[in-house]
Parts: sequence; C-alpha cells; structure tokens
Amino acid sequence: MNQAKSFPLVTPRTGRWLAIAAVVTSMAVLGGCANHSASSGVYSFDQAQREQIVRTGTVTGVRPIVIQTDKSSGVGMVAGGALGGVAGNAIGGGTGRTIATVGGVILGALAGNAVENRTGRNSGLEITVRLDNGETRVVAQEADVPVSVGQRVQVISGAGPTRVTPM
Repeated sequence: MNQAKSFPLVTPRTGRWLAIAAVVTSMAVLGGCANHSASSGVYSFDQAQREQIVRTGTVTGVRPIVIQTDKSSGVGMVAGGALGGVAGNAIGGGTGRTIATVGGVILGALAGNAVENRTGRNSGLEITVRLDNGETRVVAQEADVPVSVGQRVQVISGAGPTRVTPM
C-alpha cells in the first residue's frame, strides 16, 4: 500500500510566528493613528468651543526649527523586532537559526526605533512677535502657514497652546 504523507502547510512554530507578526502589525497600524500636531490650524476636541485671548502684533523674527515628538511609543521597536525575528528565523537551522533569530530581533528593533524617531519629526518655525502693547512673544509651531518678518499677525492663546496666525 502506498500511503501518501501529508504535511501541514503551517506548522505550530510557523503559526506562532504568524500570530506574533499579525499582532505587531496591528500595533503598528494603531500606533500610526496617533496624530500629534503643532499646527496653528489644528485644534483638539477639548480645545474647540473655548474662549481664547487674541492679541495683535508684528513678526520681528522667523527661524526654521525641527519639532520632534518627546518620546518613542515603542511600536517601531516592537514591530521591527518581531519582523526581524521572523526574518532571522527563516535563515539556517538548529543553533544557527536561533542565533539568526536573536540577531534579527535586535537589528529589527534598532531599525524600527530609528524609523519611528524619524517619522516623529516635522518642520517648524520659531516666530518672534512684537505685540502692539510693546511685549515680545516667541511661539514655536509647524511650518504649515507661511509667516514672514514685518507681517501683521494674531497671537491666540488661552485654552491650550499659543498660536500665531496671519491677519
């Protein structure tokens, strides 16, 4: 009798790695949904419908800056580590596979963290405004609204961050 042996397409070990990869991918997608903004035109839900103080003035200085998130969420590191581990696990066999898996996890985590840190950077402006009352204020915000020296602006503050907007 000729008995055909069937081999499952997904072994328990492969299934475990696929499950880990699915969880990590889900975390990366959800982590990407967090949107921090330093734009003068973006208000959070809590800042909407709140009275704010408006002062007027003239821009006396504009300096380009980089706005970077304060801390990493860890999603890049975890996602990179998991993907690196899966890739490393596909190499070799026995002890070599174990070493490749550990190396893949470490290198993937480092690469994922670097990518996350790079994506958390935005171009910004440090805007110096001489208010009509004689006071000087400096506000840092995203460079999504053009502002130039000599331009009349509004400085809006109160419930939340201070914003500089053209008049």
